[in-house]
Amino acid sequence: MQPVIICVDDEETVIETLKDQLRFNLKGSCSIEVATSGEEALELLDELIEEKIEIPLVISDQLMPGIKGNELLERIHSRAPQALTILLTGQASVDDVGLAVNNANLYRYIGKPWEEADLVLTVKEALKSYSQNRAIEKKNEEIRRKAETFYKFVPVRFLEILDCKKDFEAIELGLCSECDLSVLFSDIRAFTKISEGLTPGQNFQFLNSYLAHMGPLIRKNSGFIDKYIGDAIMGLFENADDALQAAIDMLAHLPLYNEERKGAGHVPVKIGIGLNSGLMMLGTIGEHDRFETTVIGDVVNLASRIESLTKQYRTPLLISEFTFNCLKDADKYSTRFIGKVKIKGEDIPVRIFEVSDADAPRVFDGKAATLSTFKEAVDCYYNQDFEKAHALFQECLDKNPGDNVALYYFEQIIKMSESEFTELKNEQN
Repeated sequence: MQPVIICVDDEETVIETLKDQLRFNLKGSCSIEVATSGEEALELLDELIEEKIEIPLVISDQLMPGIKGNELLERIHSRAPQALTILLTGQASVDDVGLAVNNANLYRYIGKPWEEADLVLTVKEALKSYSQNRAIEKKNEEIRRKAETFYKFVPVRFLEILDCKKDFEAIELGLCSECDLSVLFSDIRAFTKISEGLTPGQNFQFLNSYLAHMGPLIRKNSGFIDKYIGDAIMGLFENADDALQAAIDMLAHLPLYNEERKGAGHVPVKIGIGLNSGLMMLGTIGEHDRFETTVIGDVVNLASRIESLTKQYRTPLLISEFTFNCLKDADKYSTRFIGKVKIKGEDIPVRIFEVSDADAPRVFDGKAATLSTFKEAVDCYYNQDFEKAHALFQECLDKNPGDNVALYYFEQIIKMSESEFTELKNEQN
């Protein structure tokens, strides 16, 4: 439908003259609708807006019964902010014109009586200005949509850290910055086995469904996703507490996701999450025609290693001592030291902690009740007092059969005992 110009004046002869002059000179490029009061004009405006008809221009007299012209134009601007306005009167005060300029998108003030040529020129220029503004708005909207799509591939926070969010051209290969961050790695357990029974399309649907549940929880806790690696998520946080809370939220949300899978006839999934904190290099890697943003460093490698240890210890959430030490209040969380991991090239092993805040209530309560016994058992294990450690882990399991870490150590001690027995038998023979 044609754009509509609204003309408002309480004098019938004036409004008819205005309508005739505009219709003749605009030659059908716009429809002309008239109103004889501010109230009538607002009703007309609402009807046009409801019908999604474009309103490029409103021309109004100043002195009218009821709503004055500048007030009318201000109300119109609040409902149709893209429309330009013209105040047409010989009796408007400087203050009234000023209010219209500031609050009603006033394009021009024309005194009465007007010259037809001046009126027509002003209206044509206003329509031209409106068209240009709309073209700029559409271009800006297109740029905004493209930017939003771009940010889905490269997180905004990543660009902010590299100080190049406002200038995409500043993003170049090798751009990097050393940052103190916490990195989160998560992984679906037995993903290969689950995916073997799915078609490629079903695999994509499965992964996107899972990631749609987990990704928002990272952003909710002020993190951003560096990358998806198949079924794995690599998230970055500037605060260790945010990283840990995101991990807890992911595990707490997993049963809800599994209920959806169960309802669709799919098997539930389990995940493991590992966290580490420290200095790492954040930047761009690749080659001239294809590069991506990432983080690299020993801190990242250790985080990935810790995530893989969740399989060994059969527990869903492990953090390094570096993340543990970065927590503002470690006592806020249910943690326990469970072991040490050797880092390649380092002599001193890293201490690893389990976080149980997302455990099932029965298991959570069991771990809390056996915390001191478990701690003593782990100490005995690392002091090679395996006989006592065996008894203490057995005590933990008697009170809390769901303690998989205690079960892991219990089984390790049994395996060592069998190995030692075999070695002794071989020596005797």
